[in-house]
Amino acid sequence: MTATLSASAPPAAAPRQIRWLLRLHRPALCAWAVLVVGLAVALLWLWGPLTDASAAAWHRFDTDPACQGPAPCDYDQAAILRYKDVYQYTTFAVVTLPFLVAAWSGAALTGRETETGTARLAWTQGITPVRWLAARLAVPAALVTAGTGPLVWLHHLVWSAGRGRIDSAEDWYDLTTFYAGGPLTVALALTGLVTGALLGLVLGRSLVALCGSVLTLAALWTAVQLALPHLWPAVTATSGRRAYPEHSGIKTGEGFITADGAHVPASSCVSDAGPACQALNDRRHATGFYVDYHPYAHSLPLHLVGSALLLALSAVLTVAAFRLVHRRTTGRRPARARATGPKAAV
Repeated sequence: MTATLSASAPPAAAPRQIRWLLRLHRPALCAWAVLVVGLAVALLWLWGPLTDASAAAWHRFDTDPACQGPAPCDYDQAAILRYKDVYQYTTFAVVTLPFLVAAWSGAALTGRETETGTARLAWTQGITPVRWLAARLAVPAALVTAGTGPLVWLHHLVWSAGRGRIDSAEDWYDLTTFYAGGPLTVALALTGLVTGALLGLVLGRSLVALCGSVLTLAALWTAVQLALPHLWPAVTATSGRRAYPEHSGIKTGEGFITADGAHVPASSCVSDAGPACQALNDRRHATGFYVDYHPYAHSLPLHLVGSALLLALSAVLTVAAFRLVHRRTTGRRPARARATGPKAAV
């Protein structure tokens, strides 16, 4: 049976509710602060001393004639390996932040309070369900944005500092590098927050909501990854000879060019790599090859388009969460209580 909870909370209850929310989730807040500050320090270390040392080592390796032969030469290989290790660890940590947010949101933000009945108890203490849910979404959303936003900005600075200076630096379209250095990670974290909160309300069990939130966010990330290259117009690189076109970026399609200039998609033998491919391309009457791809200039547009879609989805999930809370806490009067007429007066 659903209960009717219609008491409105006074305006002064909002700050008190926020303080109670922060006190209730103090361990998670402290862990989040330590994680964000630790990653920021590591990225600053990587951006400055580690990048400079690794770039100097690569410069020595590329320019010293002694390093071009089989004999060992004197260059700081440890600096190169240190940069690579710290870069990989920090990049992986930044990319996993949305999943940590989703897991915490599903397990602790709403799942545990729904499971233990704490939420319904709070609704009887002068806090309306709408205000209760609004605080549990707005305050963590602000903290998640304030934490992930600077981290992805720092990661982009780190990658930019090593671009063209470090031979082993990752390309911009590397999966983890791409997500860790742009606003898509912030949008994914906010989507994970809302997804976890909704599943915590729906499932009412913290452990199940935790697992469901992580799996759902992983599915959303996969869908975004598959759809993202097709959300922005690609550019085309062509080769007027029977060689593969030079390009660098996210590839969306490839094929061969016929004599009349038509682009025909193909999944094999898109260059004369061997006698078999050369014979096949002769039968195709291929005069060249093409590649559709996204260059580095498309990095920010892809991030913005993907972020807009995720934020729109987050808005839809937020509305669904509020409707669910409203439906659970607003009941109808039983039919027997609504009876009228002479029989009701008896």
